[in-house]
Amino acid sequence: MKLENPHPIEWKFSQRAQQLQGSVIREILKVTMRPEVISFAGGLPSPETFPVERMKAAFDAVLSRTGKVALQYGPTDGYAPLREFLANSLSTPSSTISPEQIMMVSGSQQALDLVGKVLIDEGSKILVETPSYLGALQAFSVYQPQFESVAMDDHGLVPASVAAQGAGARLLYALPNFQNPTGRTLSVERRFELVETCSRMGIPLIEDNPYGDLCYSGEPLPKLLNMNPDGVIYMGSFSKILTPGIRLGYIVAPKPLVRKLEQAKQAADLHTATLTQMVVYEVIKDGFLGEHIPTIRHFYAAQCQVMLNAMSTYFPDSVKWTTPLGGMFIWVTLPDHIDSKELLEAAIAQNIAFVPGAPFYANNPAKNTLRLSFVTVSPERISRGIEILGQLIKARL
Repeated sequence: MKLENPHPIEWKFSQRAQQLQGSVIREILKVTMRPEVISFAGGLPSPETFPVERMKAAFDAVLSRTGKVALQYGPTDGYAPLREFLANSLSTPSSTISPEQIMMVSGSQQALDLVGKVLIDEGSKILVETPSYLGALQAFSVYQPQFESVAMDDHGLVPASVAAQGAGARLLYALPNFQNPTGRTLSVERRFELVETCSRMGIPLIEDNPYGDLCYSGEPLPKLLNMNPDGVIYMGSFSKILTPGIRLGYIVAPKPLVRKLEQAKQAADLHTATLTQMVVYEVIKDGFLGEHIPTIRHFYAAQCQVMLNAMSTYFPDSVKWTTPLGGMFIWVTLPDHIDSKELLEAAIAQNIAFVPGAPFYANNPAKNTLRLSFVTVSPERISRGIEILGQLIKARL
């Protein structure tokens, strides 16, 4: 039976809920669902790289051999063979990572939330890059910190800025490899300087590294984790090298912190899905990533070059942009008087989408910036979209 004439409820949201804001990227993606839109907006890996048949075979194998285990509750820290595989992969001759330092999470976005939950109090000072990953700003803002923006340039985060501004900071959040949103990479020299600076000042350093394997040439740069395992919190993900739909990531931290993160995860979702962990392990255990990742690198490098060539052809000289060494993003700086949010409105009217740069700033947003992603658009549509965008920019000079 249904209650007749129920009294309407006036929902009273918590102060924390009242501060929540939607992702500007997610809002733009609603527009980009239209097939006629050329979207440079989403930070989505290309479906062309998804190993569908390999995943299908792994699901079949896991469910056939150990289905009752895979479909059962599991330990909070995650599937032991997968954690051991990751520990071996992350260890170096001078830095041994143990499985006990690793906890599996439901995508690295959950890792950001859990770290915020256990390390940030209201008013805590936390350091972030300028600009920084929007998802991290969203995750941390729930816990009402005081964001302090530290400087970046073409060589990545500036360690001297951390030294100057870091006193009393609860943590520093950084993406050293092919950063989202700028595509910049932290130089090797600065990596050592940054780790030393944070260690000396007692600042926990978060190394978020979802794109680190996606270098276009050469070998991945050294991880901050291996320079100081006792002072670095490392976040990794299978979203960019397998598929984001499985929602599987991991966090590596000193054991006392991992135990506290476990308690926070137990309160959130008990554990990450056992089935997907077992499937991922089945896929990667015999060296598949060594074959698969180079194909992603080659594909993304070609896509990136198409966009860079088009920008050189169609963008005016007054526009500047980064030249990434890997990853999925190019950061564009327009002449000071052009607001990229207003430019977006004109672009959407011509079925072009991108992400304005302002939301990526914790403080003092640069409204003349924007982010372009090139991995999910065909070369022909990249060139056409950049040509139209170039015309719109020139019309505003």
